[in-house]
Amino acid sequence: MKAFLILEDGTVFTGTSIGSTRDMISEIVFNTSMTGYLEVLTDPSYAGQAVTMTYPLIGNYGITPDMESKKAWPDGYIVRELSRMPSNFRSQGTIQEFLENQDIPGIAGIDTRALTKLLRVKGTMNGMITTNEDYDIDEVITRLKAYIVGDVVSEVSCNEPFVLEGNGPKVALMDFGAKNNIARSLSRRGCKVTVYPAHTSAEDIIKADPDGIMLSNGPGDPKTCVSIIQEIKKLYNSDIPIFAICLGHQLMALANGAKTYKLKYGHRGGNHPVKDLSSNRVYISSQNHGYAVDASTMDPSIAKEAFINVNDGTNEGLSYEGKNIFTVQFHPEACPGPQDSGYLFDRFMDMMKGAR
Repeated sequence: MKAFLILEDGTVFTGTSIGSTRDMISEIVFNTSMTGYLEVLTDPSYAGQAVTMTYPLIGNYGITPDMESKKAWPDGYIVRELSRMPSNFRSQGTIQEFLENQDIPGIAGIDTRALTKLLRVKGTMNGMITTNEDYDIDEVITRLKAYIVGDVVSEVSCNEPFVLEGNGPKVALMDFGAKNNIARSLSRRGCKVTVYPAHTSAEDIIKADPDGIMLSNGPGDPKTCVSIIQEIKKLYNSDIPIFAICLGHQLMALANGAKTYKLKYGHRGGNHPVKDLSSNRVYISSQNHGYAVDASTMDPSIAKEAFINVNDGTNEGLSYEGKNIFTVQFHPEACPGPQDSGYLFDRFMDMMKGAR
């Protein structure tokens, strides 16, 4: 069945429908990972977005147990070529079956290189995937220009607290769209991890007397999380050790007076080099974000820049002065290196031990 990807600038790509055949409108982004398509599909940070995979062949190892959440989150999926015959002893099905079961519309057979170049030149755009050959381009563009992502953090967060048992430090993990491997990385180090919904009050977290607090990744524009930012400021004042990743990093910066801004086309992939300014070592990182912290707007008496992106010089982390708090924009729980930045979890463990 034919499918069409229509962008808000009027560009139309024609391909083949994969997954659900319902119409979809979303923000179109691209990911440069060569593997890990299942982790991309199940990363809650992609809520409110449709993902273009720049690697040309997707699905060759099928669907495996390597999921970052219980379901898929992107609004849509865009690929050059979809493997029809996965080869992997761990495979539990095909990616096309997965997309159908998850009700995710997709399109295959388009020139994803041309699409990616267009997004790099013009910036991220809204788009529609449709199987309707009689679409009205003017009506579609009007709808695309009116689309906004909305409150996706509330959509992806857990509804009730739950606990991953351990005999070590107690960690409160704020779920703004947390990938499973964040909790696993803490559990492997012996932590007892309590996962809390995004809108849990700071008072409830502090009352539980955790040894440390983890602020997770998540989707959307950080500036829209007004009430969450107010609670994070209270957590900052509590003197409990805090480690924050991705959206959590941005929210902590906003809570302390810094500003964030939207990147032209974001950082999404498993091959982004970041430099640790304390050691001058460069690590290959996994990233998924469309917004960044403007480090120049942070009061240097509150926090200093700790990591930068080697490609474009954008901020990748902050270290807070006089506090047991550090934050990173990238994903140390992911494995692009494969264990390059896992030491940050060890740093968090040492912080918690030192605070006690």
